[in-house]
Amino acid sequence: MLDRIRIVLCTTTHPGNIGAAARAMKTMGLSRLALVTPKFFPHEQATAMASGADDVLAAARVYASLPDALQGTTLVVGMTARARDLSHPMRPVREVALQVAQEAQEGEVALVFGTEMSGLSNAELDACQVLANIPAQPGFSSLNLAASVQIAAYELRQALLQDRGVVGRDYPLATHEEMEGFYQHLERVLYGSGFLNPAQPGRLMIRLRRLFSRARVEREEVSILRGILKALYPADDGSSRPL
Repeated sequence: MLDRIRIVLCTTTHPGNIGAAARAMKTMGLSRLALVTPKFFPHEQATAMASGADDVLAAARVYASLPDALQGTTLVVGMTARARDLSHPMRPVREVALQVAQEAQEGEVALVFGTEMSGLSNAELDACQVLANIPAQPGFSSLNLAASVQIAAYELRQALLQDRGVVGRDYPLATHEEMEGFYQHLERVLYGSGFLNPAQPGRLMIRLRRLFSRARVEREEVSILRGILKALYPADDGSSRPL
């Protein structure tokens, strides 16, 4: 199950943090590292800080965007220190680790970490279905990126070591890209039908993302939803959203 969990680092600015994160992962049995537009990689500081986790670093994959890094996942967890307006409810990482342990029995899971200075952006948080934080001292809760990866990796390992006797799903969950395709289809239909005013879109799509994230939509259900959208608004040709 550890092989079904990937650690995703977004726009990392210090190469040493990449190496230290790789080392933190290896100590807990994690090996899949994804890097989204790192400022410096590969880099000698990353290699030096990996300190024995060179295999994790060598196998790391670099992506041009977060959606690319999340392909194939059925659960995306955003690691963040603060709640944002209209974001998903934020839960302690220990609690979220139990959910990850269940999901990883059958699907791919990603834990996403933001840049060192500002964490995850609002757009990156929108791509996540669950938000997790590391409960720390109020007023001084900022953790080094590699330290955050280490704590999250530890909690994941402890959760995975527990025998929870989870019964498998009858139907597979929709992947990240399948859900993104549905959201794009839904948004086009909302614009094209006039329900969503392009001049005042508000935050309707954010609310709808929250709704469907809570539902944990299955692959077959996505097909049903998109079939309904197509039947209700057959004029959609993939370009109805205004520029």
